[in-house]
Amino acid sequence: MGKDLVARAIHAASPRRNGPFVKVNCAAIPAGLLESEFFGHEKGAFTGAHRRKPGQFEYANKGTIYLDEIAELPLVLQAKLLHVLQDFRFARVGGNAVIEVDTRVIAATNRDLEQAMARGEFREDLYYRLNVVEIRIPPLRERTEEIPLLAVHFLAKFNAQYGRTKQLSPDTMARLMEHAWSGNVRELENAIRRIVVLTDGEQAFEALVARGRNGNATTSRPVALVTESLRETARRGAREAERKALEAVLERVNWNRAEASRILRVSYKTLLTKIAECALTPPLRRP
Repeated sequence: MGKDLVARAIHAASPRRNGPFVKVNCAAIPAGLLESEFFGHEKGAFTGAHRRKPGQFEYANKGTIYLDEIAELPLVLQAKLLHVLQDFRFARVGGNAVIEVDTRVIAATNRDLEQAMARGEFREDLYYRLNVVEIRIPPLRERTEEIPLLAVHFLAKFNAQYGRTKQLSPDTMARLMEHAWSGNVRELENAIRRIVVLTDGEQAFEALVARGRNGNATTSRPVALVTESLRETARRGAREAERKALEAVLERVNWNRAEASRILRVSYKTLLTKIAECALTPPLRRP
């Protein structure tokens, strides 16, 4: 999920933002269909091709194509992709007409491509063709300051989706900050989903954390001191996340407080209280 957010942010911040953003998950498409998915096919090109179908590169013209899990591409298709990236010209499967496109290519992977090249699983020339600007996304455990922001975002999302009003206690937020998150943002998202949908969601998460510690109780004084520090950090993070989320909604509705209270599913009075607590002011009143 982190890769997707970065790719979409690059697209949204670029001159191509008004063009299409096309995502292709290279690991989710059968190898035999990848070429057709990338470049399209003509009617009758193969069994089941009952009509002409444009490929994802055509759909991404004047925009961005995001190739997720690029390391999963078969070597044969890697060679074809390399030729397309040289001049952005190709023909549909079963066709002869040359199609030209203008698109930005963003490729992402969880694998070490240098190791994949050493094993002969990824073409070196394709690697250097793609590797113009490299962005490394550190794992969530290395950017714990983002955990409260993400947790509040997912909590609001799933409360709205499932019609709940769950809140995260300071203890739970502290545990979220402590957790290793080997599954990164997607693991955090699923943890918050469980907290929302299960009646005892927070207790279930506490049990998960306990299992991760091999069931050993952590009652010594030094650990308690660290926990208190993490709790305070979590509280500050939660307050700041709430402030940013509230400000974003207010800006989006041009400070229409009635509309903001509807979107946030809180009473108008509660909204005014939160605005005062967060010291937010409309743009015209700002110094």
